[in-house]
Amino acid sequence: MKNRISIPLPPSMWISLIAILCVVGGCLSVQAETEVSAKQKNVPAHLESFLQVSCIDCHDGPEGEAGFDLRRVLSNGINLQDTKLDPPWVKIIDRVAAGEMPPREAEQPNVKDRTEFVSQTSQWLQKHQKQRDRTYGRVRARRLTRIQVERSLHEILGIDIPLAEKLPEEGRPRGFTTVAEYQTMSHHYLARHLAVVDDALDEAFHRALNPAEACHRDLEPRAIARSNPRRRCREPEMRKGQAVVWSSTMAYYGRIPATTAPADGWYQFRVSCSGINVPQTEGIWTAIHSGPCISTAPILTAVKAFEVGDAPTTVELETWLPKGHMLEIRPQDSTIKRARFRGGQVGVGEGEPQKVPGIGIDRMSMRQVYRYTVKDVQQRLFGSVELKEKSHNQFEPVTKKPRKVLAELIHSFAQRAFRRNVEKKVVVNAVSLASNMLAEGRSFVESLRAGYRTILCSPEFLYLKESPGRLNDYEIASRLSYFLTGCPPDDTLQTLAQTKQLSDVDVRRHQVDRLLGVGDKRETSHVGRDSLARQFVKDFSAEWLDLDQLDFTQPDRKLYRNYDPIVRMAMLDETHEFLVDMVLEDRPVKNLVAADYTYLNSRLCRYYKLEQDVSQGIQKVDVSEVSHRGGLLTQGAILKVTANGSATSPVVRGAWVAERILGMKIPPPPDGVPAIEPDIRGATTIREQLVKHRADESCASCHRQMDPFGFALESFDPAGQWRSHYFAVTKGRTKLGAEVEASGQLPDGQYFADIDELKRVLASQPEKIARGLASHLIVYGTGGELSFSDRQAIDQIVTTAQETKYGFRSLLKSVVTSPLFVEK
Repeated sequence: MKNRISIPLPPSMWISLIAILCVVGGCLSVQAETEVSAKQKNVPAHLESFLQVSCIDCHDGPEGEAGFDLRRVLSNGINLQDTKLDPPWVKIIDRVAAGEMPPREAEQPNVKDRTEFVSQTSQWLQKHQKQRDRTYGRVRARRLTRIQVERSLHEILGIDIPLAEKLPEEGRPRGFTTVAEYQTMSHHYLARHLAVVDDALDEAFHRALNPAEACHRDLEPRAIARSNPRRRCREPEMRKGQAVVWSSTMAYYGRIPATTAPADGWYQFRVSCSGINVPQTEGIWTAIHSGPCISTAPILTAVKAFEVGDAPTTVELETWLPKGHMLEIRPQDSTIKRARFRGGQVGVGEGEPQKVPGIGIDRMSMRQVYRYTVKDVQQRLFGSVELKEKSHNQFEPVTKKPRKVLAELIHSFAQRAFRRNVEKKVVVNAVSLASNMLAEGRSFVESLRAGYRTILCSPEFLYLKESPGRLNDYEIASRLSYFLTGCPPDDTLQTLAQTKQLSDVDVRRHQVDRLLGVGDKRETSHVGRDSLARQFVKDFSAEWLDLDQLDFTQPDRKLYRNYDPIVRMAMLDETHEFLVDMVLEDRPVKNLVAADYTYLNSRLCRYYKLEQDVSQGIQKVDVSEVSHRGGLLTQGAILKVTANGSATSPVVRGAWVAERILGMKIPPPPDGVPAIEPDIRGATTIREQLVKHRADESCASCHRQMDPFGFALESFDPAGQWRSHYFAVTKGRTKLGAEVEASGQLPDGQYFADIDELKRVLASQPEKIARGLASHLIVYGTGGELSFSDRQAIDQIVTTAQETKYGFRSLLKSVVTSPLFVEK
């Protein structure tokens, strides 16, 4: 940690912090008002009459069927300030429109009455929701997520250190951390935010005024290998002029102390190496991890996987290393022969006689890198102020008018931090604080830093400032940029906002292409270390597809021995590369469920038991239907994230498909209904257990909608491999159990025999997939949940993209040109 300039919290900053809490408090007070005013009954008499005749008998009071209390719904009615009163009415409309209610065995209303009820109730609900949106906006006070805070600080200050992990974790009960209604604010969050701001400012001012020499090392084999060849340890050994690591299951074997980071930072590595005892049919898959590489700190970070053969190869990578962390490089393919070593250490010459594969390292280089140059950081902090070099790499700002310059710098800084043009009166507190500190004898740097700190703790930085109604161009720029890049608007967007061009739908369409790097040969994004489209894909899919939960559980090693770190990295790459292709090539959304290609490397190809010839690296591979692969549903990352590591559940996987792919809202199970635990003894299958569970009418309606998708996916185990039978575990021994039955019937009556038929059925209804994806994009991009009155806008988004067969990027453009995207 750099030496921090100690600055007590001034009154102006306390005002800013209190203002942030007031933003949240205001929302809470609205909810408090709601509890009183929501009691007012406002249901039109003719709508209530229909419900009294057709529905109240089964849903009268708290004990109503399926726990639905219609009498309370009628009593509450609808209130402009309380969105929680809307869902029961949406449920009523949808169930009556689908003919599900009243139930078939009950007396049915005539077609005319049913149609009029659905139409009139829809109009009544839409009227109230649209009035609410005009008054309050679709989206309440929306805070930057912790990733957005990190990237905003990076862009504003010219730094690149990890900051998001220092902020409190964010829940996403509705799928995305961007949803304003479920974002929280507390004194604890503010304290952590203040600490993050201090860390960011420390880094920026240190880089600008006291830049350190970047670390650079060229490592020969003897520097990479253990220093004492007689010592048994876990470092590489010297063999025929190479630093060698043998295939083994031993943790931290292959650690390289010579790569230990002298300071926190991003480091680029080049590793020149070749394989030893390479198998005839495969190369040697090797994994690179980073960490302290000691037993008291067992967690390692996956960095890269690569395949090495007999011929020398060079691998390049870039990774963040905290001070004291190092690289570990070793073969980690669980399907190749592995050496055994006694006592948890390896002696020189102990691996060779076992004739196992190994990797020999010829040389390495290590270089610390920064995304921004020192000049970049200096310009962001000091603008055109002269920086005089007092001594080597020691700079000091020099100005004859410090008070005037302070005010100008803080005002300019606030415009970047607040993402818009800012009147000088907005920053008067920050300027006053800095000026007073200067008058009290504090240095120019200390005073400037205090002013910047005040700006970065303002609600205008931490929250997206939007007013009810149509967004202005600066607000559109922020929404568009955070949606596609997770970053504040760049200079191009700011210029378009200043000239009021972002209200033009054609301009916004063009910006989608630019921000995703379509047709752009640049290798890095606004964030810095990924292609533009890949960064969007990583951000969106982490939450949309739950890929950020990939490591939440680990497959049982006794049951799924072929799952290893190489496979895990390849699975993630498969999904990311597939979605990048979907975006850049504007592939039709039916490919999300039924593509005839995927992205594999040779290790994942072998894991899937496919016979394609895949050369080194991840690449596009054609797959036939007999492979059962193609589309998201059959990708390893998706199959793993929807399982618990030891067993699968058609309920969990089915709900995931219904919600993530088709955009359906699956309510939580009723209170008191226990979860189904798979029978690992193999006495009963999960399908057999569900038969009894679905007999309960309170459960059946939802299970009919989601379980069929999960049944089809039962052909894949928790580790993502194809299976025809379940495993049965008895007395600690594993054997084949019951045969998997993957057939099912969809809610519309269509039957399917297996996953391949299900994929064909889903692909034949691309508009449903497009509607689901468009819904998720709108929620993710605007931070507002969809209401009943938004359905028409979603339909229009889908219709607009129809010409391209609902291309992924076409849907993105339809989203940003929709009225929903440019209204609060």
